[in-house]
Amino acid sequence: MQSAELKQFVIDKVEDLKAKDVVILEVTDKSNVTDYMVVCSGTSKTHVKAIAENVVLEAKRANLHIHGVEGRDSSEWVLVDLGDVIVHVMQDKTRDFYQLEKLWSEKPA
Repeated sequence: MQSAELKQFVIDKVEDLKAKDVVILEVTDKSNVTDYMVVCSGTSKTHVKAIAENVVLEAKRANLHIHGVEGRDSSEWVLVDLGDVIVHVMQDKTRDFYQLEKLWSEKPA
């Protein structure tokens, strides 16, 4: 699956479980690790975990390689690494604190 297709796959899967405020960051020019980051919010720890688990489950069903999953225990911020796309599912307070969208959209000085 190409990067753009994988990005759309992830967007569809987080939206299946009603993720809030889905933002796509293209980081191809800023990172040699991934092409896209999908950042979204869940309304509770349970919702965050469910969104991330849906991405993992559907990726497995599609025979996609999952490089790693971090944060399942606390479910404040769950990261799903699919290689060309990294998914960040966060609670609102965690997302407000880390401000990934701002961090990855700033131009280097």
